[in-house]
Amino acid sequence: QDAFVAFHVDKLLVNKYLKSLQIGELAPDQPSIEPTKNKMLVKDFRELRAAVEKIGLLKPNKLFFFLHLAHILLLDAAAWLILFYFGTSLVPFTLSLVVLTISQVQASWLQHDLGHLSVFRKTKWNHLLHKFVMCHLIGASAKWWTLLHSRHHAKPNCFRKDPDIDMHPFLFTLGKKFSVELGIKKKKYMPYNHQHKYFFITLPPLLFPTYFHWHTFYIAYTKRYWGDLAWMLTFYIRFYFTYGLLLEIKSLLVYYFIFRMLESSWFVWVSQMNHIPMDIYYDKNLDWVSTQLQATCNVEQSLFNDWFTGHLNFQIEHHLFPTMPRHNYWKVAPLVKSLCAKHGIEYQCKPLFTAFADIVHSLKNSGELWLDAYLHK
Repeated sequence: QDAFVAFHVDKLLVNKYLKSLQIGELAPDQPSIEPTKNKMLVKDFRELRAAVEKIGLLKPNKLFFFLHLAHILLLDAAAWLILFYFGTSLVPFTLSLVVLTISQVQASWLQHDLGHLSVFRKTKWNHLLHKFVMCHLIGASAKWWTLLHSRHHAKPNCFRKDPDIDMHPFLFTLGKKFSVELGIKKKKYMPYNHQHKYFFITLPPLLFPTYFHWHTFYIAYTKRYWGDLAWMLTFYIRFYFTYGLLLEIKSLLVYYFIFRMLESSWFVWVSQMNHIPMDIYYDKNLDWVSTQLQATCNVEQSLFNDWFTGHLNFQIEHHLFPTMPRHNYWKVAPLVKSLCAKHGIEYQCKPLFTAFADIVHSLKNSGELWLDAYLHK
């Protein structure tokens, strides 16, 4: 299946795990593709993927990722050195926070690459460096991230299958159809007609310092990811003994909480700009390509946008080819556009700030749809 091919780098290795799952073969008179799936689109996409592999777009440029890791480590060191050399007054304190936030967010983009096995050709090297970046540099569980993010990629924007939209309906109402359904059922967990306002003070600043902080430890403990927990502790030990030498306990806690809030805000705006404005509903059992395209949109390319978003401005290409090194997204983008045009599928690409505004607009529209349905007699 296309999802299996998309997720795995070493297909010979993972293929042996499939043998125990085989329960038979299709009878000769049975169709090989279900009626809900676009047969011609699937055929053309598989031809495109074969061409992508042939021209080497799935091969990583190790220098690109080495330089990316180097700038993360330099920024991480610079954040501490600013406080060490210039003291802990307001200006160096603020500057250090900004530098550390940049380092952490860029590290989160790199761990994303490693988690998708797109940095090294060998899976084990991706896993090893993933633990270093995610657990030691960021302080979260690598296996926790893989568990959640793989489910997101398998069924993006599919309710009860994509964990990224589990905020519906307890915090926000998402998607036009869901909002109307929620209103008709008279469900009201939050004042959804104001969700485009309280979004600014909830999800962006608080996702990392609150929910993610608790959830990564909870999953790592309950799933017995002992290796990840040990790696994670090295982050907190390092942070306490380096910054604790320069800051009092209260200042240290404030410093930690603020940089987590800044990191969270950056991450949420970037990660949600490609998905929240798109179609959100139950799984329709579509083919791989249709499933990914209906849930994703792109942001225009520029050197800043590429760096700021970790190349997730090419969200469409990333979802179609999750193991592709991100420095090659721009090369495959014209081919994906042609595929979409051939099959009459919209390929959305917008400016960065328009993408941010669309998050708010989609929340506002969903809230208004809910309110209309809720008040309807």
